Amino acid sequence: MSCGEPHEKDCSEVLDHLYEYLDREMPAGECAEFQVHLDECSPCLEKYGLEQAVKKLVKRCCGHDDVPTDLRSKVMGRIDLIRAGETVPEVSVLEQAKQEQAQREQSDAAAAGSQEATGPSEAAAGPSETTGSADARAKAARTE
Repeated sequence: MSCGEPHEKDCSEVLDHLYEYLDREMPAGECAEFQVHLDECSPCLEKYGLEQAVKKLVKRCCGHDDVPTDLRSKVMGRIDLIRAGETVPEVSVLEQAKQEQAQREQSDAAAAGSQEATGPSEAAAGPSETTGSADARAKAARTE
């Protein structure tokens, strides 16, 4: 895409980096050049406006999905693997994070279930209290 007018920054280069600008991931100096181009070039400005509207729509419609808490670190880990040229696991990062979260929830539920099975008095009493009451019973049996 080009408006046909000469610009310091070419339209194709601007459009290639449009999302960096939209996501505020572009260095400040480049942002200024980018803004100058948008001020001069109505087709690029129109494309920017369209992409900005799409981004807002996606945020409004899809921005409330719950994602696993450690997803960001897993994605960054995968990016590091790719940059280092190492093999990347076949499972998607999101799928892996969901599986791990489900396993944690299952183990938490199992732990809660085992506490209920031992009975509320033993579960509420810490190990020292349970041991202490056993010691008291043994002492009482010896004195009898």
